[in-house]
Amino acid sequence: MKNKSVAIILLNWNNSNYTVECIKSLSNISYLNKKIIVVDNASTDKSLDKLKEYLPQINLITNETNLGFTGGNNVGIQMALNKKFDFIMLLNNDTIVDKEFLEPLVNSFEFDTAAVQPLILNYHNKETIWNYGGHINKTFGIFSTYAKNNSIKSLKNKEEKFTEWISGCCFMIRSSVIKEVGLLDEKFFVYFEDVDWSIRLHSNNYKLKIIPESIIYHHEGVSWKNKSKFIEGTISPFTHYLNIRNHILILKKHIKLFNPIGVIIYQFIKILSYLIYFIIRLRFNKFKMVLKGLVDAIKFKK
Repeated sequence: MKNKSVAIILLNWNNSNYTVECIKSLSNISYLNKKIIVVDNASTDKSLDKLKEYLPQINLITNETNLGFTGGNNVGIQMALNKKFDFIMLLNNDTIVDKEFLEPLVNSFEFDTAAVQPLILNYHNKETIWNYGGHINKTFGIFSTYAKNNSIKSLKNKEEKFTEWISGCCFMIRSSVIKEVGLLDEKFFVYFEDVDWSIRLHSNNYKLKIIPESIIYHHEGVSWKNKSKFIEGTISPFTHYLNIRNHILILKKHIKLFNPIGVIIYQFIKILSYLIYFIIRLRFNKFKMVLKGLVDAIKFKK
């Protein structure tokens, strides 16, 4: 598959320093038949000035409003589909890639493989794992990752393996499959959209794989942490809102996969724990946003 074309989509929102570093690392990779598409989600800083310096090395799309992870990436995906790329990769802008990370991914696609993901390591501790594939607990509706923060030495082997869901941090998918299952679901805005896409792929009898021979490094928390810590903490209240709302939305969307009783029990414990914690810590804005996430999720209709 050496001649297959790959569109790599980076989403930028007021974090051009990370995006530029990611572009630089992608520019040095050994796989040549690729194009970088940068989608700016209505940044209010000087991101565009910095990104324009990399034209025509990149295709730059500027959105007039912040469309979130889902809407912003869908704009890039649509461009890639129009240009008839064989594969499309969603790559977080706060990542750095290994020089030879793309070849193992391209070569891993078999006839029934829809999407693949590299081994994702922590940027600040490159010997530890950030994501080695995802697990879905259908009894309680919990979505978790394997081996998070474990040493890379803990991996018994580095053979590719199947996974139940792929992280949106680096999600490489066949273009033809997107035409079949559709784009990212924009109601999620950000968070759980990658799990939703993975479930939709599985429901169409496709397989998802982790390719540990391919490696990238991820700065965790760039998108959801406040730059300054206040009484409400470093994680924004809106992040907690989306966490609560989207977790319930994805369970409602794919309810036939899960045990309703287990889901209700877990969500009750999870949300109650958040509320108690935020009351104790006097984080009233976050308390309100958790409740708002719950109410909005219950009210939401397809």
